[in-house]
Amino acid sequence: LVRLQCYEGIDAAHALYEWNYQRQLLAIRHAGEHEIDIYDDRFLIARPLLQVLKAPEQRVLLVDEIDRSDHEFEALLLEFLSDFQISIPERGTIRATAQPIVILTSNRTRELAEALRRRCVYHWIGYPDAEREAAIIMLRAGNVAEATARAVAAAVQTIRARPLAKPPGIAEAVEWANAATILEKGGSPWPEAFRRAIGVLIKDEEDLSYIVPELGRIVEEALA
Repeated sequence: LVRLQCYEGIDAAHALYEWNYQRQLLAIRHAGEHEIDIYDDRFLIARPLLQVLKAPEQRVLLVDEIDRSDHEFEALLLEFLSDFQISIPERGTIRATAQPIVILTSNRTRELAEALRRRCVYHWIGYPDAEREAAIIMLRAGNVAEATARAVAAAVQTIRARPLAKPPGIAEAVEWANAATILEKGGSPWPEAFRRAIGVLIKDEEDLSYIVPELGRIVEEALA
């Protein structure tokens, strides 16, 4: 698996390739009057997209959280997704040795360009059921008891059913379980530990105002 984590401002130098300018300058100095190809492979730094194209065997490329990037970066991906190739002005077109499997994920913080979506097969992944989420919490959280994981999963399922601006994800559920466990070991009883750690789960002021009044009941039902 080759992972490309997207972020605001990501560009070709971080996703496709870039030239090692310092090494090129050193090579020019050492070459003196001799000719040297400064666009040789030894000066090319392969980033995730180029890495999977040059791999001798099929690789899986994860382009994670594509919605964090901008439309200019999406445009960089079009040639890659259409033909599994990229164009380097100094080298020409580099095609995949073995066609990679490419997975793009998005948290829907913005709409993706139509041109990008046309090159993808859409698959929606919803939240897991309570039993599966409890298993994930136990796997991802360090020292959380099974009963705690199940209580967190049940409470989070109830909270997600409310009309929230930012429903908590699995990562927040894991952190809530961790935080509540730490507070409980520090002396807070379980219902209070969950309530004190709610800021780890809910990250929106209006959502907090909506959930806090009924949080006690939600937690008690989850612990029952």
